[in-house]
Amino acid sequence: MINLETRRAQLLDRKAELTERLTEIDAELDAHQSKDWEELATEREADEVLEGMGASGKAEIVMINAALARIDEGEYGYCARCGEEISAERLDVLPYTPMCRDCAARTGKSH
Repeated sequence: MINLETRRAQLLDRKAELTERLTEIDAELDAHQSKDWEELATEREADEVLEGMGASGKAEIVMINAALARIDEGEYGYCARCGEEISAERLDVLPYTPMCRDCAARTGKSH
């Protein structure tokens, strides 16, 4: 398994990247104030996409914070459902996952 401090740094880097992206999304959403109806409609469509990206980023930050807590508690890398070790390959792809591949498949979730 990857060194926990390396994994913590990876998670913190991703969290910082997401936080920066969320700040940019908020700024973009606040900047839209067109007076033209057509432009306003186009901006609103773009806002919906940005809001979806923001919600996705916020959800990922929640999962990252939970993974950081598991590191602090000495539970990182072990499935929250069955207690078995999560494969290093799975953690490399989804470093914030709380479940092994089998348990995630049984619950229908990828994390």
